[in-house]
Amino acid sequence: MTVVDDSPKEACGVFGVYAPGQAVAQLTYLGLYALQHRGQESAGMAVSDGETIVIDKDMGLVSNVFNHRRLAPLTGHLAIGHTRYSTTGSSTWRNAQPVYRDVGGAEFALGHNGNLVNTEILAEEAGMLPGTVASDSDLVAELLAAQILGGGGERSDGRDLEHALSAVLPRLRGAFSLVLMDEGHLVGARDPNGFRPLCLGTLDDGGWVLASETPALDVVGATFVRELAPGEVVVIDAGGCRSIEPFPSESIDPTLCLFEFVYFSRPDSQLYGQNVHRARQRMGEALARQAPLPAPSTGPAEEAEAMVMPVPESGVPAAQGFARASGIPYGDGLVKNRYIGRTFIAPSQKMRADAVRMKLNPLQENVAGKRLVVVDDSIVRGTTQRAVVRMLQEAGALEVHLRIMSPPYRWPCFYGMDTGARSELLAAERTVEEIREYLGADSLAYLTLDRLMDATGAVSAGFCSACLTDNYPVEVPVSMHEGVLESNDMPASGLDRAVRESAGA
Repeated sequence: MTVVDDSPKEACGVFGVYAPGQAVAQLTYLGLYALQHRGQESAGMAVSDGETIVIDKDMGLVSNVFNHRRLAPLTGHLAIGHTRYSTTGSSTWRNAQPVYRDVGGAEFALGHNGNLVNTEILAEEAGMLPGTVASDSDLVAELLAAQILGGGGERSDGRDLEHALSAVLPRLRGAFSLVLMDEGHLVGARDPNGFRPLCLGTLDDGGWVLASETPALDVVGATFVRELAPGEVVVIDAGGCRSIEPFPSESIDPTLCLFEFVYFSRPDSQLYGQNVHRARQRMGEALARQAPLPAPSTGPAEEAEAMVMPVPESGVPAAQGFARASGIPYGDGLVKNRYIGRTFIAPSQKMRADAVRMKLNPLQENVAGKRLVVVDDSIVRGTTQRAVVRMLQEAGALEVHLRIMSPPYRWPCFYGMDTGARSELLAAERTVEEIREYLGADSLAYLTLDRLMDATGAVSAGFCSACLTDNYPVEVPVSMHEGVLESNDMPASGLDRAVRESAGA
């Protein structure tokens, strides 16, 4: 069975807050709500009052998992939270986060955004039996617990978790933005490549906040301070915020996932000092200059009105930019049903195509008799775009010209984005013309990589474009797949998860 929405699937969302005297559980709830787009399978939080860590997590959306009754007893001065989209490890309550361990009285919890590529090797080196851990995040917790235990338990300086992280983090390979906590410390950690975002903010009363994206700071009234640098670990406690660098300097190689700009991050996020919404508008402007609307064909099209429209919602800023640069009016041609979740499943190809109408439906009055420029963020399998083209044609559009704000997606991601195996990617072995024919569009154009990079406004900052170029910054084992840690290597439901080659956590 396959998910109807075949767009790239999110990494997870992480949040942390250190705020004595404030309702940290309620702040975490708000922060997770702002990060809901990064994971809809499960949500959870861990709260400490200085003596005990309490975990509350469940399957479902943040608003389904938490309410006033469940938040009320979660009192303390620091907390972490997590919204999960599963890839390494199946979608079960056991794999919901935060992950928790109690090692000889030393408690800690963690939330993970990203995906490790050496999970199997680390598990073997640690002598873990199949089924001992169920995700790469679970493995990190086991390694930290073993390090704390091996260090003799609680240290006189009370920094067990910090010392364990300094020993364990350099052994990890791949993508990981982590929030962690023990009874008295909040910790944020980012891998040496900085594949996934993580930022730091302050509250007016001196509290601190960590979050995957800046809108989660905004919603709790925090002021953005900076993004954590690749390879940086920040430790927050009663003494304030300090930074440590556990990774060797030669391992630091900033390569933020390019699709954070294209698709994952909220448009109101800030990445590399750039506003994501404006960057996406620049992508549309670049598309208009690179691949303008072709001259009309003979017949009715010669007199037909043209319109630029997005595939909602990620295509909206780029469509606005295309319209502005081209001078073609912008309009809405599709209505999105906001109440169909990303995990909606259809059991057959025909039902998958038909079910796109459950999420998107054409505005016939707006599209009939027009030449349409349809702007979307990416094409993975093409199920959605093929159905959209057909719907618009059936609604009376004279021409449908697809414009995609990223290059052809040809290679699977292993660092925190879920797209499936290469054999499932529409562009893997097809030319642009072959893709156009399959989708049924009158024309098709992808934004070139150099123009996409320019549109981010942060070309020299460092990006990972492996899914577009086959240039993987961190070596990936051939054997990688989601079931590598499962005792019974059974395929999970949704998006052909038997060969999920991407986002962990």
